[in-house]
Amino acid sequence: MEWIKIILTSVGSLAALFLLAKLIGNRQLSEMNLFDYINGITIGSIAAEMATSLETDFRQPLLAMVIYGLATVLIDILTSKSMKMRKLFTGETLLLLDRGKLYRKNFARARLDMDEFLAQCRVNGYFDVGQIQTAVMEPNGRLSILPRTDARPATPGDLGLGLPPEKPCVPLISDGRVMEQNLAYIEKDRDWLMRELKAQGHESPEEVFLAVWKGSGPLTVFEMQKDAPDKGILQ
Repeated sequence: MEWIKIILTSVGSLAALFLLAKLIGNRQLSEMNLFDYINGITIGSIAAEMATSLETDFRQPLLAMVIYGLATVLIDILTSKSMKMRKLFTGETLLLLDRGKLYRKNFARARLDMDEFLAQCRVNGYFDVGQIQTAVMEPNGRLSILPRTDARPATPGDLGLGLPPEKPCVPLISDGRVMEQNLAYIEKDRDWLMRELKAQGHESPEEVFLAVWKGSGPLTVFEMQKDAPDKGILQ
């Protein structure tokens, strides 16, 4: 009976975690602030306790998980309405470097030493701090960098080139299966897709591993490959 209870409570805790994650939203899956980090750890530990609660009532940790989830939603609502609440729970940006000046007090507030700051600059592609005009520590702990005008790459706008807007690449066939929803998104039908495939020598979608449409021009098609390359070819 204990094994059956563990199985049932484990499935129940997974279902509760899934529903709470859907309730909290995608932010719990992206870069988390301090409160989200603490809340995620706490809910996970309560779910583990619920999954192995042989002696206690499983409804108690389940109730605690729901309370934490609802508290997170409530705080999200408050932080979207109040700037003071937003600074309290999510933090604020800290200016670390601006026009050749390093702000030591903000380094201390960010709990960031110079070695870590230089490491994050290198991660962002800046091995020369002199190329940086402004560096800001975001509430999620990431470093945002604005390069000096003479150190950033040239853009088409700098060169006076008027380029048409780009469109996202849309997959139309994946693993031999036609993605009907994506076809409807680009306002095409299956007949158009078959004509495009036949123009490249393919008789059916089953012959295609991936087909992507870039908004104009022919499809980018990757055939099904039955033979894998030698495992050591890149070693």
